Amino acid sequence: MKTTPLHNWHVAQGANMGTFAAYEMPLWYPAGAKAEHLAVITAAGLFDTSHMAVLTIQGPGARALLQRCLSKDLDTCIGKDKTPLVAGRCVYGIFLSPLGGVIDDAIVYQFTATQFMLVVNAGMGATIAAHLREYSGDEQVTVDDLTDQVGKMDLQGPAAGRILAKIIKDPAALFRKMIYFSFKGSFDQARLATAEITLKDDTPLMVSRTGYTGEFGFELFVAPEHIAKLWQQLLEAGRDEGLISCGLAARDSLRSGAGLPLSHQDIGDWPFTNNPWLFTLPWDADGSGFSKEFIGRAGLEQSSESSWTLPFAGYDLRKIPLGKESRVTDLDGTPIGVPLTCTTDMAIDRLGETIVSLATPSSTGRPEPFSPRGLCCGFVKVNSPLAVGSQVLLTDGKRKLKVEIRNDIRPDRTARKPIAQMVSSQE
Repeated sequence: MKTTPLHNWHVAQGANMGTFAAYEMPLWYPAGAKAEHLAVITAAGLFDTSHMAVLTIQGPGARALLQRCLSKDLDTCIGKDKTPLVAGRCVYGIFLSPLGGVIDDAIVYQFTATQFMLVVNAGMGATIAAHLREYSGDEQVTVDDLTDQVGKMDLQGPAAGRILAKIIKDPAALFRKMIYFSFKGSFDQARLATAEITLKDDTPLMVSRTGYTGEFGFELFVAPEHIAKLWQQLLEAGRDEGLISCGLAARDSLRSGAGLPLSHQDIGDWPFTNNPWLFTLPWDADGSGFSKEFIGRAGLEQSSESSWTLPFAGYDLRKIPLGKESRVTDLDGTPIGVPLTCTTDMAIDRLGETIVSLATPSSTGRPEPFSPRGLCCGFVKVNSPLAVGSQVLLTDGKRKLKVEIRNDIRPDRTARKPIAQMVSSQE
């Protein structure tokens, strides 16, 4: 069993620990998963994510290698104008097998024209490193797997900017022009030793405006020997802002409500087609074909996949466990697929046919007061396309839950809001 550098802290705080990708990780703390989920919507939550794997790709052939192996077209991936990936920006993409199945998803960070970083899922560092080396050809490129050599945590929620500002030496410089999916700081010889962004005590770190909750926030990277100090500094800085530590249960419910997939569960070794995340593929200008050659292209173009992955939301907080008996049926009870994710987003509820979040402004539909019951949500994999608004049943062989196929789940998410607006709104 592997652990992160914060393992002893989690145990000392009474966290309920569980196994995830060969790591012993906190599932929730004494406050409970519901309180942790709601904190990220209304204040802020702090997640230990040092189990995630980090790789660096360096050399004259680094960009070409990523273009060959990653689904996203790095030359047309930024913003509405589809400009190239540049230093200080990052992008989400998929690594596919030659048959078009998902090996893993990743975020790619560009430091320079020849230096990149990848963050992939826990336990996948060696697999993705081997995949990149297999397809590196004669190009001059070095792939380093830094699994367990980088400390990482996620600070997520509307108060994240104000909390982070309290411990950064120059918060104005950090927040200046920090748009969604941008970052500041970098590696120096596989260490986080840049002086561009530092804590008040001069400890260097890398700050990325990304996350896995759908809400405003940051991912923070630091050398492992500094992670316990950074964790404690953030908790102290956020004490009056409602910041609490959060486990994997809240991370799962938050990402589900935000419509984000879990690799090897919602996407996997079946063809990457007919799902909500096809924006990660390198579509050409008219969306009829692909703009580049990449590993998995032929598999996708030749695929005869006849299943569809679709988001859903229920009508109350009840959920079903995932297992061999779990099924999706039509309203008459005929099996039509399987549930992939089924969790409860505790920040949302239905007002008639409309789903409202705690983050929904009162001016656009949130009543005063509003105490959401929570709604089950997630993804199903079914054998035919279903229109938005269609109803199906989830069953584990014992209970049956009616749910609605949707194109989105938790409304009014804050991840993409302008940073100036988010910081000023907390003053």
